[in-house]
This record gives sequence, structure tokens and C-alpha cells, in this order.
Amino acid sequence: MLTSSLLKPITLKTRLVTEEMSFTAVSTDTRTITAGALFVPLIGERFNGHDYVLTAIQNGAVAALWEEGQPLPKELPSEFQLFMVKDTLYALQEMASAYRKKVNPKVIGITGSNGKTTTKDILASILSVKGETYKTQGNFNNHIGLPLTILGMPSTCEYLILEMGMSGFGEIERLSMIAEPDMALVTNIGESHMEQLGSRAGIAKAKMEIKEGLLAKGSLFVDSDEPLLRTWNDPCIVKVGFKEADLLIDHVTATETGYEFAIGNESYSLSMLGKHNVKNAAYCIAVAKNFGLSVEQIKKGLASLSLTSMRLERLTGNHGELIVNDAYNASPTSMIAAIEAIKMIPNYQKRVLVLGDMFELGSNEEALHKSVANVITEPITHIMTLGDRAKWIYEAILERKHESFQKVTHIETKQEAANHLKELVDNETVVLFKASRGMKLEEVITIYQDTKERGND
Repeated sequence: MLTSSLLKPITLKTRLVTEEMSFTAVSTDTRTITAGALFVPLIGERFNGHDYVLTAIQNGAVAALWEEGQPLPKELPSEFQLFMVKDTLYALQEMASAYRKKVNPKVIGITGSNGKTTTKDILASILSVKGETYKTQGNFNNHIGLPLTILGMPSTCEYLILEMGMSGFGEIERLSMIAEPDMALVTNIGESHMEQLGSRAGIAKAKMEIKEGLLAKGSLFVDSDEPLLRTWNDPCIVKVGFKEADLLIDHVTATETGYEFAIGNESYSLSMLGKHNVKNAAYCIAVAKNFGLSVEQIKKGLASLSLTSMRLERLTGNHGELIVNDAYNASPTSMIAAIEAIKMIPNYQKRVLVLGDMFELGSNEEALHKSVANVITEPITHIMTLGDRAKWIYEAILERKHESFQKVTHIETKQEAANHLKELVDNETVVLFKASRGMKLEEVITIYQDTKERGND
């Protein structure tokens, strides 16, 4: 349990002189405050959390950090404890760092353009076989979310898995310094945040900042199949991939539910779509072995895998069709990987792609969208694009006149997409939904499933 003793290094003075306090939780959002929590009011461009301290108290907060110079509400209860600090965000981060040291779990940091959440889920499933494991919840992977994740782990935690996201240089380094990972992963390098970082090389440099907080005897696992990572050489770096790797993945065979593969003389099964997820699993196997898990324990963890929704999520439609919901987010790298996954699933006559816009690709976004068309080949049979940017994919497919799909359509609305799907799908169909989060492409699934149900009344 978090106690006020962790605040001593950052406390300049307190409103009250009291005995040590214990807190049930730490929150920056009054909507998630629980009884006995510590409230941390942050200051942003359009908000000031200090304005909501009375709401935090009403919802159960028993104490708060308070930034020097911020006015105190006249209605503040006299018994409510404040810890005065120079900067509440910095204080939150330092509290997390102190709590990480106090609990002292094995910490694994995960970054990369794509696959962070899936890799986190795989690793959590494996490590939980051996000990109590806590992982990043939702998208709490930035300069605020990561400290809150650390502060949210139980005091009995043995393995802490932290996603690390970023939009610019220096951010991953700061997160890594807070977390001090025993092991770290860079899953891949994509195109997200190209606007801020300028190039894929810039993205690779930013992601590799995770090395800065790595503990002295720690290991950093990276993608050996990515040229921008293959050139990094450091005693801590272990390269994982399908070729020229320190940890080589081979004998990869697609099944209807996932893959069989081998690492050295050990064979594994993964009930997940997408060959790229075999690599994500290999990272996790490498970490688990470094922590002393046996092959049997690793296989048990893989067999009990439970994934966060909308990441190549398999659903069964009303007509027996396989729906692959990968609509949580998208970049050209992840969209191409998802399309390749659909192509490799055996035993389906119709393979349908429903593709939407990808955001944050910078000035080269048209070419990057069009690059996706290069992998849309047989056995894909039907393509639907939805959105102004996704129309570039549609146009690029039409330019390749030698390709003969049954149908390529650009759709204007989600309802129109649902109507097309209603007429198309049967029990020999697999449908992929893929787009950036802002498109909310999963709504098409809801619409066309409901549409079919109404049509069957």
C-alpha cells in the first residue's frame, strides 16, 4: 500500500502535521477517485486539476499534492492533508519511482510502434504462471499513465509489465528512468508519429531511448528483421527475428487458429493470428527464460492467453463468418501485417478487407496509404475502403489493373459498408476490420450484425 513516507523526498511543507498516512489509490481524475485515495491535481494547457480538489474530497480523497503558488479554496476542510510540491507532475513521477523501488518487482518495459499491448498481454499470461503479475491497464503508457500504473500495482507484485508510448524525443527516456526496467523490448518500428519525429530513423532513435533506464545487468530485445534496429550494437541488446537473429524463430506454420513455431529445439503453439505476433511471442519467451521460467511454464502461459479487445480479435458473425476485429489502431506496418494474417488463414473462400484511414503519418501520408495496396493480392477477394485517406488505398488498387479481385469498393458511410457486408458474408468468409482509432471502424461490425438480425426477423 502507498504511504505518505514516499512523499518525504518531495515534500517541502505540509498543511497539517500528522502521523504517516496510507492511501488506497492515487488518481489524477476526480471521476476515478475512490475512498482513501491521494489526489494529484495536474495542470494542462486547458485545465487545472487544483480547481477540482473539493470534488475529489467529495468522492473520497483523503489527501492531495498541491503545487506551490496555487490558491487554496476557502472551503477546504481543515482535516484534509496537503503535500506542497514545486510541480505535481514531477512529484507524481518521483512517487512512482520510489514505490517501484519499495515493492521491487521484476520490471519489463515494452515500447514499439505496434504490438505493445499484444506483447504485454502475452507476457502477462506467461509470467503469471510463476508469480503475481501486474500490467499497464488500457492506454496508461505515457508520462502520466505510466506513473499511475506503477502506483496502482499491489505491494505483493512480483512482475510489473509497463507499456511505454511516446510522441516525441525524450519521452521514452524519461519513462525508462522512472521504471528502471530489468528487461525491455522494442517490438518494431513503424510510421506512427512521423509528423513529430520526421522519419522512421527518428522513430527508431526515440524508441531505443528505453535503454537509458535499463538496469545494469538487464537485456533489451529488439527486432532483428528491422534494418533500423539491426545496426544497434550493445552488450545488452538481444536480436529476435526470423533471420540473422541471436534468438532465431523458424519452422513457422500457419493454422486456422494461429501458428506453430520453433525456437532452437523447442516447439510452441500460439492461438493468435498474424505472423508478427509469433515474433511478439518470441520476445516474451526470451524474457520468461531470463526470469527462470521453464518451457512447460511458458507453454502453459501461452495456452491460457487472454488478449485486449480489437487486436486481431476473432469473432463469429451471425452467418458463421470469421470477423477479425483489428480496429483499435493502425499504421501502414500494422495494416500490412493484418492483411498478411488474413491471407494466411486456411479454409476460407472469401477474404474481405474493410480498411479505413490511418492518422499521424505526416506529409507522406498519401504514399504510405498507397503502399498498403502492394500486399493486397490473392487470396484476398473483396476490398472496401472507408474514409478520405483510405480512398488512396482504393485508388492504388485500381491502378494495378493486372489484379483481378471480385470487387473493390470505396464506401462513403459505415451504414453503406454494413449493407455491403450483409449481402456478402457466409460461413466461408473472413472479414478484417482495420483503421486508426479515430475511425471507430468497429462500429461497422455492430451495425451490420444488427442489420442482419433485423433482416432475419
